[in-house]
Amino acid sequence: MSGRRFHAGLSAEEQVARHYEAQGARTLERRLRTPEGEIDLVVELPGILVFVEVKARKHHGPESPISEKQWQRLGLAAEFYMMHRISVTGATPVCRFDAALIGPDGRLEVIENARMT
Repeated sequence: MSGRRFHAGLSAEEQVARHYEAQGARTLERRLRTPEGEIDLVVELPGILVFVEVKARKHHGPESPISEKQWQRLGLAAEFYMMHRISVTGATPVCRFDAALIGPDGRLEVIENARMT
């Protein structure tokens, strides 16, 4: 990954984390690496754990920039994270998967419950 793309990704993730924090969320993880894959952000809203996939979009449009294969990896990584969390806390949290899309103009679009697994 080029240095510019890496820093753009960090900037996008920071923008998304601030968005969730403004809604009262607590950021638990950033760029969490698991044996199954990476999760861009894990945030906790009151009563719900949110796994967030952050994507920069080159243009606005209805197509999803997140492939089926990426959703599968995210689901496996989230399952790995949840198993660890359950072993530590003893509780199974309610969770959802969101997609956070950053447009070419820097505008943020968050799609809650973007993927059900």
